Formats: sequence, C-alpha cells, structure tokens
Amino acid sequence: MKKLLIRTMLLSFVLVFPFPTMAGVNVSISLPPLIVFAAPPEVVVIPETYVYVVPDAREEIYFYNGWWWRPWEGRWYRSRHYDSGWAYYQRVPSFYRRVPSGWRNDYRDHRWGGQPWNYQRIPHQQLDKNWSTWQKGKHWEKQNTWGVQGLKPRSQRPSQAVQPKSKAKPQSREVQPLRSQPQQREAAPQQSKPHQGKPEKAQGKPERGEEGKQDRRQEERR
Repeated sequence: MKKLLIRTMLLSFVLVFPFPTMAGVNVSISLPPLIVFAAPPEVVVIPETYVYVVPDAREEIYFYNGWWWRPWEGRWYRSRHYDSGWAYYQRVPSFYRRVPSGWRNDYRDHRWGGQPWNYQRIPHQQLDKNWSTWQKGKHWEKQNTWGVQGLKPRSQRPSQAVQPKSKAKPQSREVQPLRSQPQQREAAPQQSKPHQGKPEKAQGKPERGEEGKQDRRQEERR
C-alpha cells in the first residue's frame, strides 16, 4: 500500500508542474514581426565585404552566406527568406563586426572612405543565383573594387610589418671596435721593468771605492 501511495504522489507531481515551466521557456524568446515588401528587395554590397544590405528598409536587414539576418530587441534572427521564417540566433553573427555603423550615410552621400562610391543596386534574383560564385571568385574585389574609385584590394596593399627589423642591425657593429682599445694600454707599462736594474749596479760602485780607501789607510798605519 505504501509503494502504491508513493507512486501515485509522484505521478501527480509530474503531471502538474512541468506544463508551466515549458510554457515559460517558449514565451521568453519571441519572434520579430514580419516585414511586408511590395516586391523582392534590392540590395547593395558593402565595400571590402561580401555582406549585402537592404537600403530601402527602415529595419536593418542583411544577407550573408546564404542567410537573411536582422537584429530585433537586442537579439539576432536569421532566415532563408527575406520576409518569413525567422528563427532565433544565439549570438551576434561574425560578419556584423565588418559593417560600419554609418553605412546608411555613406550610401546616401555616394561616398566611402572619402572616395566616390558608385554602388550598384542588385536585384533579388541575381543575388539568389550568383551570391555563392561571387563570394568564391572575389567578384566585387577583382572587377570594380565594390564601385569605390581609388580603392585598392587588400592583396595589393603594402605591408608595414617588416620595416622595423632593419633598424636594429647597425647598432651591434658600432660597439665591437671599442672593446679592443683598453687592452693595449694596460700592456704598455709592463715593458719598463727591466730598466730598473741598471741604477742598482751604479749605486754599488762607490761602496767598493770606500772599501779600497780603508785598506790604504791600514797599510799606511803599518
């Protein structure tokens, strides 16, 4: 009887409590509202990237790597379609770091980095068919550098990482000849020692003369 009572209590506990918790998880992440377009939107590629934007929409809508992307209320969503099927994306997409915050002003002024920007509005059908081959073949980089006059591709820009290495070489050559000079100056005073023996012999001569005078005096006394 006790086992049966315990089983019925556990069963009633499982049936009552899971439903509110599951419902709370579904409600916490809401989907963004749909955007209605009168026609498939045209896009513009952002220079030095393969990120496409919809300039005519008030909301930020991007196309990159086969997906449509949009931020909403601090979260990111993506879809295979521009007008439906949005799903929650757990983090900020990597391509968004390369998108300048003032790209709309550059689009309006036809300027990019201080240079004229003759952008091209791309229809939706061309984007859908060619985005993959454009990205693999570097289409916008090779043909007209994204429509920006005077913009050089990154592969043709000079690298400045090798320049500081050539400045450190002449410093070691200037220090080496200075170390050999004090060794020759220290050896010079050692050669004057043999000259000190000569005056000692000269001092011994008068001593022998005095001894000879004493011998003569003794002979005279005798």
